[in-house]
Amino acid sequence: MRDTARMLAIDLTGKRALVAGVADDAGFGFAISKALAEAGASVCVGTWPPALNIFETLIRRGKIDESRKLSRGGMLEFEKIYPLDAAYDTLADCPEDVRTSKRYNERGDFSIQGLAEALRRDFGDKALDIVVHSLANGPEVKKPLLETSRNGYLTAISVSAYSLVSMVQRLAPLMRPGGSAVSLTYLASERAVPGYGGGMSSAKAALESDTRTLAFEAGRKFRIRVNTISAGPLASRAASAIGFIEEMVDFYKANSPLPEQIDAIEVGNVAAFLCSPLASGITGTTVYVDKGYHTMGRTAPG
Repeated sequence: MRDTARMLAIDLTGKRALVAGVADDAGFGFAISKALAEAGASVCVGTWPPALNIFETLIRRGKIDESRKLSRGGMLEFEKIYPLDAAYDTLADCPEDVRTSKRYNERGDFSIQGLAEALRRDFGDKALDIVVHSLANGPEVKKPLLETSRNGYLTAISVSAYSLVSMVQRLAPLMRPGGSAVSLTYLASERAVPGYGGGMSSAKAALESDTRTLAFEAGRKFRIRVNTISAGPLASRAASAIGFIEEMVDFYKANSPLPEQIDAIEVGNVAAFLCSPLASGITGTTVYVDKGYHTMGRTAPG
């Protein structure tokens, strides 16, 4: 009897994803959104309110149409675009001067709780399968840890790590059993990376630790999986905030086992896999997508 090969495909047909942290077509959040759509998922995104108008304008004017093209035909369409500032669990937590400012006051409830309530209104209970946390902010990221203020440090932890806890806390009840949450981390969680300061290395370490604990708690309570992807450096607009991203990209390329620059879609594809039934046995894990750089103990010989 002749053996027949069966192709394993990532199939997310009928699944709904929420990708938090998409404001253009250059970063990991967009690449993950596109990979999920390629696999058949419907995609909603959460966008920082000050960037939302620009993002909506880019879409409306067709400025990112080329990036939105899918290999199977058609384009990446966002089922909903929600305002989201993950620094605030509820609207009441937001200072009045921020809430009433020009970039926020017409956006309704942009808190994490507001996002959860909007999703419930739009799609009902148990209508979410995938949550992607592609958020980070360290206002003092250019400062060495020795010079970081308490407020700068705690802001980095709050927005870059605790926001995952808050999102799982509020969105897991909306997720169907078998759902998946994925976040993005970086090697500075476990290695010293001079220049990546302001408490961001501490925030990434907290994010990875929380991933393990949330995997247990949310797995037992909601039957969902929680993983994080440790991605290599990408010269996105958001990453430019650290000030030396191009140098990091070149250093990784020169010293990785695969001497190549990371492509955002490679991270997107791994995220799609982790959110699919093919990864049903994987949870509480940090998956490295960095061309193998994390395995190196010294610079590569010239």
